[in-house]
Amino acid sequence: MSVLTDNWPLLLEGFLTTIKVSIVALVLALALGTLIASLRAAPSTPLRALGAAYVEFIRNIPLLVQIFFLYFGLPSIGIKLPAFACGVIGLGVYTGAFIAEAIRSGIISIPKGQFEAASASGMSYAMAMRLVILPQAFRAVIPPLGNQTLNLIKNSSLVSTIAVTDIVHAADSIGAQTFAYSTAYLGASILYLVLTLPSAFGINALERRFAIKSVR
Repeated sequence: MSVLTDNWPLLLEGFLTTIKVSIVALVLALALGTLIASLRAAPSTPLRALGAAYVEFIRNIPLLVQIFFLYFGLPSIGIKLPAFACGVIGLGVYTGAFIAEAIRSGIISIPKGQFEAASASGMSYAMAMRLVILPQAFRAVIPPLGNQTLNLIKNSSLVSTIAVTDIVHAADSIGAQTFAYSTAYLGASILYLVLTLPSAFGINALERRFAIKSVR
């Protein structure tokens, strides 16, 4: 285990980078997911088609391909982004497609009468979604949103492929320097557990806190 203690600063850097990537990508994914879910539930057919096209296009292309397109493909047309930005955008856009479907299922679960009542009171579609429908939808889909959050944290390991110094990249570097790959990746696994287990417990607590209780 001395390999880990001797290289602790590098592991800590990777740990903090993974947290940064995950938080920024999650914010982007939630924003995109909410927007796309609202489009998919819109009364306008073109808007619904646009939302559906985004979901089907993005979630059926591997995340690694999307990250590589941003990092290696865009420079060929004169657009060069930092590796960190490519990782965050790729991860956020990809996860946003899955979050959109989760939120859409929550929107569908809300009785149509609530939207009709909001419209009758003079609210626009956007206002009704923001003030009436989406708060209830989010409450109903905490479990799938939690699953997507955990998936995002684990998928963030792919940013190591474009030289972002996350946990995996740090473990790769330690293994290359010491040849103690098993120890390096064991340390990486422990750091991911440090991130995912508290997140899972927090999600379960939120689910219990905001659970919709049935009325008998």
